[in-house]
Amino acid sequence: MNSLVVDYRDPIFGIFTIFLIIFVASFLTYAYNIYIERKSRKEYRDFVKKFELGDLKEDDYINLYTTYNLPFDSIILLASSFLHKGEYNKAVSVYQALLLHVKEPVKKEELLELLGKTYFRGGFLQRSKDVYFKILKFSPRNKQALFHLLLIHEKLKDYEKAKDILESLDEIDEDVKLDKLYLKALTIIDDVKLQNSEKTSLLLEIYNKNKIIERLLLQFLLRFDKGYFWENITQFDMVKIIDLLWYLDFSDIDFDIVKTDKFLTDLYSAKGYVKNSQRSDIFELSVLISTKNSTLDVNLDLNFYFICNKCKKTAPMYETRCPHCYSILTLKAKPQLSKGYYEKNSSLQ
Repeated sequence: MNSLVVDYRDPIFGIFTIFLIIFVASFLTYAYNIYIERKSRKEYRDFVKKFELGDLKEDDYINLYTTYNLPFDSIILLASSFLHKGEYNKAVSVYQALLLHVKEPVKKEELLELLGKTYFRGGFLQRSKDVYFKILKFSPRNKQALFHLLLIHEKLKDYEKAKDILESLDEIDEDVKLDKLYLKALTIIDDVKLQNSEKTSLLLEIYNKNKIIERLLLQFLLRFDKGYFWENITQFDMVKIIDLLWYLDFSDIDFDIVKTDKFLTDLYSAKGYVKNSQRSDIFELSVLISTKNSTLDVNLDLNFYFICNKCKKTAPMYETRCPHCYSILTLKAKPQLSKGYYEKNSSLQ
């Protein structure tokens, strides 16, 4: 009978007990890890849900980075949501908070670039300038910092400092030939020491070398030298400035010149200033001409938007630099029938 009873001091029983303890410990560890993982996933989902609802706070981004080890690039992508919504102060708060936790020099430089860009887009030019100068102290060849400093000095009309930035960009083999031409034209236009006739001559010299400043030249002529503009209008591509011509005051239009040019006749027939056209090669003008020649009481007008030849994005107003890609003189005017026209017609359906 005693031979059938396993002695608790039997080595086999001891080995079995050890394996049992290891199994139980492993199971408990596994169960605990599953619990922790599920808890982390739930917390992360809560963060994501908050983000989807637009309630993610600045501190939440730091928690995602420090606690949940969310990749740096993903944090930056999430923070960009503030920029898309125009909430520049919140974006600034995120970048500044991240700068306190990020140690790697490359990531710090990237955050400073984003901070400078955010200040720039928000219109805080001095703060943006300070950030980019800080970048240049430890990274003097940073192209983005130099380029944005160029933009800032242009906006502030500090053309001498802008020229210095162009020299720096030139030294690091950036193509700045067009920038120099553009900056030279801006300097002439804003030079208070020059007479308007002198400015016209100097701008024409640049224009004869590079036609890209055509719109810049014509804007100047329509403001300060209308006589030269009308006398030499056939030298220029008037379709490129259709918006400027459309909004020109009645008293500033030379109708003797208008009668000699089909495009101008179509344009001002559509405007209702003359009645010499029946149709135009430009659809929007043809529609306007038809309504002007009819007895229908249609609320019809012409508006314009601008599309960049380089990045293909649109802008509601003309700027000499594209507001999206900052390329020079690439916005092209596109006419569109006003909203009032469509509302009027939709009520007839």
